Amino acid sequence: MSEVWKPAVVVAAIIERDGRFLLVEEDTEEGIRYNQPAGHLEPGESLEQAVVRETLEETAHDFTPEALVGMYMMRYHRPEGELASTFIRFAFAGVLGRQHQRALDDGIRGTVWMTRDELAACQRKPPMSKKRVVIGMSGGVDSSVSAWLLKEQGYEVIGLFMKNWEDDDDNDYCSARSDWIDAVSVADVVGVDIEAVNFAAEYKDRVFAEFLREYEAGRTPNPDVLCNAEIKFKAFLDHAMRLGADLIATGHYARVRENDGRFELLKAQDASKDQSYFLHRLNQQQLSKTLFPLGEIRKTEVRRIAENLGLPNAKKKDSTGICFIGERPFREFLNRYLSYQPGPIKTPEGDTVGEHVGLSFYTLGQRKGIGIGGSKKHRSADGNSEPWYVAAKDIPNNTLIVVQGHDHPLLMSSALDAGQANWIAGVAPPEAQLSAKTRYRQADVPCACLGASAEGFRMEFPTPQWAVTPGQSAVFYQGEICLGGGIIEQAKPI
Repeated sequence: MSEVWKPAVVVAAIIERDGRFLLVEEDTEEGIRYNQPAGHLEPGESLEQAVVRETLEETAHDFTPEALVGMYMMRYHRPEGELASTFIRFAFAGVLGRQHQRALDDGIRGTVWMTRDELAACQRKPPMSKKRVVIGMSGGVDSSVSAWLLKEQGYEVIGLFMKNWEDDDDNDYCSARSDWIDAVSVADVVGVDIEAVNFAAEYKDRVFAEFLREYEAGRTPNPDVLCNAEIKFKAFLDHAMRLGADLIATGHYARVRENDGRFELLKAQDASKDQSYFLHRLNQQQLSKTLFPLGEIRKTEVRRIAENLGLPNAKKKDSTGICFIGERPFREFLNRYLSYQPGPIKTPEGDTVGEHVGLSFYTLGQRKGIGIGGSKKHRSADGNSEPWYVAAKDIPNNTLIVVQGHDHPLLMSSALDAGQANWIAGVAPPEAQLSAKTRYRQADVPCACLGASAEGFRMEFPTPQWAVTPGQSAVFYQGEICLGGGIIEQAKPI
C-alpha cells in the first residue's frame, strides 16, 4: 500500500496598517526576499498558535489572528522539472500588538512596511552588486565625512536629508534651508545622489507631543533620545528600506559590533564625542542595519578630512541644543506651546525667597536663571552667600523648592527608579555591578542594576549622585558596551 501523500503545512500573517503591509526581509540562497511573517507548525500546535509564534519570532511583535483569509497550494520544482515539495499555506489577517525586545529569527534582516505598488516596484540588485547604504545627511560636517568614507569603502551611497520641523520655517532660528543647501553641495563634491524627505508629521506625533507631555508633568525630557529611536532609526530606516537599502548610516559617534549573533552598541573611540547615551533605545533589528562610519575616528580627524576634501561645510560649527529648538531662547520657545502659572520659590523650611515664572521652565540642579540672588540667612563657612539650586518641584502647590550649595543633601541621590526600559540585547542584564550615566557628558559611575525587566529597573549607587533628574535617561554600561536603559521616574534621596 502506498504511503499517504501529506503536503507540508505552513501559516502566514497578513498585517495591514494605513494601506501598508508588514513584511519581513529575509536572506535566501537567491538573495534578499520580502515575505509575510510565515513558517511551519511545531508538533501539537494549532494553526492559530503557529501564526502567533512565527510572527513573534520574525517581527518581535505580538499578533492576534482575527480571520482565515485564504488557503494556497504552492509547488516548488527542481531545475530539471521534478516536483520537489508542496506546501499548503494558511493565511490569517489580524492585529499587530506589543513589540518585544528580542532577537529575530536567523536569516531575518528586519521588517518593513510596504504598499502593494512599492512591493511590486521593489528592484532586486544582483547578489554580487555593491551594498546600498542610505545615509542621513544633515548638512553638518560629521554626516558629510561619513558619506565620503562609505563611498571610499565601496558602498553604493544615497544621501537622505530629513526635514523634521516646520512650525516656524520663517523664524531666524530655523536653519533647515541653509542645511539643505549645504547637504546638496556636499553631495555634489562627494559624488552621491541626495533627496529630501519630510518627517515633520511623524516627529510631531512621536517626539514633540511626548516632549510637551513630559514638561507638563514637571519632568525634563531628552527629545534627542526619542528622536533617534522613533525618527532616525525607525521612520528613516523604513524609508531607506523602500529605497532598496541594505544598510543605513548616520554621523553619530558610536560603534556597532556583532558578537555571537547579537549586535552590540559600543562607545566611540573618541570618548569626548561619544553619543551612545543618545542611542540606548535602539534594538537588535535597528543595529543590525546600521553603520557608524565615525565610530573609530576622532573629531579632529573628521575636520581634517573635510578640509582636505574641500567640503563647503568643513568649518561649519557643530549644532547645539535641542534639534527643533536650535539656538533660540528655551523659555521663549516653550511659551508658545505650554500654559504656565507663576508661583512661589521656597526653601525646604518654607521660607519664600522669590517667584518662579512657571514650573516647566526649571530643571533639577539648575543654578542660572532662577531669578533670586544670595541670601544673608544662608552663608557658607567663609561668610559668602552660596548660590541657589533647584532641588524639587512641588507640582500640587505650584511651588519651586530651592537650596543653597552645590552639595546640599537634597540634591544628592543614592538610587533611582526608571521605567520604559530598553535592553539592546533583547534581554535585561543580570543583577550585577555595572556603570551608568544619568546625563550626557557625565563620567561613568559604578552602580548596581536591580529588578530589571521590560518595564523598568532600580539603579543604586555606592556614591551619592548629584541632581538625578526625572525625565532624563539612565543608561547602563559594561565597559565600552552600552546595555540599554530607561527614563528616570524618581530619585531616592540619601
